[in-house]
Amino acid sequence: MLASAPTKSEQKTPSFNNLNDLASSQVGGKIIFATDEWFAAADNLLKVEDAIFKEGEVTDYGMWMDGWETRRRRSEGHDWCVIQLGVKGMISGIDVDTSYFCGNYAPRCSIQAANLDTVYKGRDRDRTGSSASVEEYKKIQELKSEDWEYIVSLTDLQPGFQTSSHNYFTCHSNKTFSHIRLNIYPDGGIARLRVFGKASPCWDKVTDKQLIDLLSIRNGGTCTGYSRYDRGHPKNLIKYGRSQCMTDGWEIYPKASRPTIVQERRSDGKLYTSGSEWCIFQLGHTAIVSMVEIDTNHFKGNFPYTCKVEGCLQDKDSSNLQWKLLVPETRLKGHNQMFIDLQKIGTSGIGVISHVRLTISPEGGISRFRIWGNKVKTLSAKL
Repeated sequence: MLASAPTKSEQKTPSFNNLNDLASSQVGGKIIFATDEWFAAADNLLKVEDAIFKEGEVTDYGMWMDGWETRRRRSEGHDWCVIQLGVKGMISGIDVDTSYFCGNYAPRCSIQAANLDTVYKGRDRDRTGSSASVEEYKKIQELKSEDWEYIVSLTDLQPGFQTSSHNYFTCHSNKTFSHIRLNIYPDGGIARLRVFGKASPCWDKVTDKQLIDLLSIRNGGTCTGYSRYDRGHPKNLIKYGRSQCMTDGWEIYPKASRPTIVQERRSDGKLYTSGSEWCIFQLGHTAIVSMVEIDTNHFKGNFPYTCKVEGCLQDKDSSNLQWKLLVPETRLKGHNQMFIDLQKIGTSGIGVISHVRLTISPEGGISRFRIWGNKVKTLSAKL
């Protein structure tokens, strides 16, 4: 099913932006073919960081650009590339980001997708200044990518000015995809390609005895809500591996209205705090939780004072969530990986859950959040 063309309201920030980027190089996304990469290599499309611009910088091939840019086409056809997603899944939306490509952006694009079993190796060198060889064309033709399903039809793109660079497309297919083909017409540049969606793990291959991170991107965990964020979206918390830097986590800046003098509460010796912040996640599968992991890696002077974790079971018809305590208010440390055994703290008996809520007080940064447990079959097991 084709995606909807971007609308004025979607340009602001569509809801699918809260989902995981299945194509990011950080989760294993790879370019496996590109027709041409004269000005800038296609691998740049999958970078985690937003595109940047370096005023006046040039290379042997032209102006330096942080994205994928092909030479002006002087032969039949159009340019295209094939991307192997880092995580197979259902695609909810796409952002074709043309940041800083203003006069040289690709004026039109379309996107096709397929679900393949074959896993391909990434490229082993920078392809800037090159185009695909005859051998590479022969190899990629085996995939017959020109026949893949269109999830974005041929659509005009907007130039890479700050107010127009994000070209959002909502996808309506409920199929699982592993590869996409990005077509640009006829040539030009695109800075980033974000493919937002939810992983489609094969839960039949996971036994109820296996301890698994139920929030992991690969296992279908998703962020469904949050109070706010300033630097780093809360969906970063469920990436696999430890964080690479502070922006690779969830951070909230302190409020100017915080107390002039920080004081202790006389009853328990803890500090008074100026409010709290929260985020909610849906597990990849209903489960019984045995351990919670809170990691403040890289947050040394700006970690939250305390955190609390709650869980609930939400059926499709549930309208009133009943949150139960998994981890009571707990002091945190900076630049520290904490594992909390629920059996040891006496909260392991809350039963099957489908969602978790992390609350931090008063604000600060957390890099990773993991829920370790065992899957449990219920009527709404695969949510």
